Amino acid sequence: MFTRRKFLQTTAAGGAVLATSGLAAPAIAQSAAVKLGYVSPQTGPLAAFGEADKFVIDSFLATTKKMGLNYEVIVKDSQSNPNRAAEVAKELIVADEINLMLVSSTPETTNPVSTTCEVEQIPCLSTVAPWQPWFIGQQGNPGDPASWQPFNYAYHFFWGLEDIIAVFTGMWSQIETNKKVAGLFPNDGDGNAWGDKVVGFPPVLEKLGYGLTDTGRYQNLTDDFSAQINAFKQAETEILTGVMIPPDLTTFWNQAKQQGLKPKIASIGKALLFPQTVEALGDAGHNLSTEVWWTPSHPFKSSLTGETAADVATAFTTATGRPWTQPIGFAHALFELAVDVMKRAEDVTDGDAVAKAIGETKLDTLVGPIAWNNANLPPFAQKNVAKTPLVGGQWRLKSGGGYDLVVVENGQAPNIPLGGKMEALS
Repeated sequence: MFTRRKFLQTTAAGGAVLATSGLAAPAIAQSAAVKLGYVSPQTGPLAAFGEADKFVIDSFLATTKKMGLNYEVIVKDSQSNPNRAAEVAKELIVADEINLMLVSSTPETTNPVSTTCEVEQIPCLSTVAPWQPWFIGQQGNPGDPASWQPFNYAYHFFWGLEDIIAVFTGMWSQIETNKKVAGLFPNDGDGNAWGDKVVGFPPVLEKLGYGLTDTGRYQNLTDDFSAQINAFKQAETEILTGVMIPPDLTTFWNQAKQQGLKPKIASIGKALLFPQTVEALGDAGHNLSTEVWWTPSHPFKSSLTGETAADVATAFTTATGRPWTQPIGFAHALFELAVDVMKRAEDVTDGDAVAKAIGETKLDTLVGPIAWNNANLPPFAQKNVAKTPLVGGQWRLKSGGGYDLVVVENGQAPNIPLGGKMEALS
């Protein structure tokens, strides 16, 4: 089995390059490239998560040419498939001999890549998956917390289920309802965690006086949600929640409208992150709500370029002609962290030295301050998880067409400005 090696590449092998301003060169010869592997879902049902990847990497290439730093980024598409994610991670480690792995977007991508890196003793930075499905999903016995162990090479930054539950219920409290909730949880890493009776939504909702109708785990890419819709109607649910991939949200919402399910609130994770998902619903997307992890109004700057969140969002729209999308900030932050870590690592060719530098990180990034070993997490997760802020928002139809995502709940992060109040679905 391939395990950690020390290696020094003497030439850059093409591909995207990353750099920063005002940072010392890494502890590696200037003629050698520090190799970063990057895995994300660029095709398949999760492709919306990877929409900004090319923009982010191209931006770093331009910065590198100005600063003269030598970072190579080798990009692999997980194709929205966990097995494929593990395969390309192994390729990056064995064939490309990367120094550091970066991975983003949903447990179906982050978990197999992080697990592969842990086995192969290659440092890994991951993001865009709630920390519980990332951490617990990689444990040998996820049902036995007493057996859970920290990781030596895999590090993650994002928010947790405790945060999204607080954000969602914060939004719901702004509208008068009967507190009857319909839950849509698929049979995947996110759905199993969100619907878990110990760490997920059920125990917290019960404690807060909400009644949850959970019809069980459905398979992703389901084409008929009639059974769930009928159950939710019979239970007289007025709040709809869950975590769905974009195609399933479109299928469900269109069928719900046709079959007369009319909740006052619909707060859906994952699928409603993206403007193209809401746009596909036409006017029916108005006032659908979701978690918000990054917007142009977030009060943070890039440690690499000094750009504000608004600057980066505007640059994306200018370059692509598309509306900004939430993963932009976190893709950018991954590369901020990579450069900061490699600047501080005693030897960038030594996985142990790089992992040590990750654990010692304290960096203000485009998505907020990031540091591991924080006491605001359960002890088993403190070493490997860093938390980022979360707020809640609603999609609002614009008079000229299209949608705006308006922040309507910031109880967990009051430094992120509100743009309005929660409104009931019509």
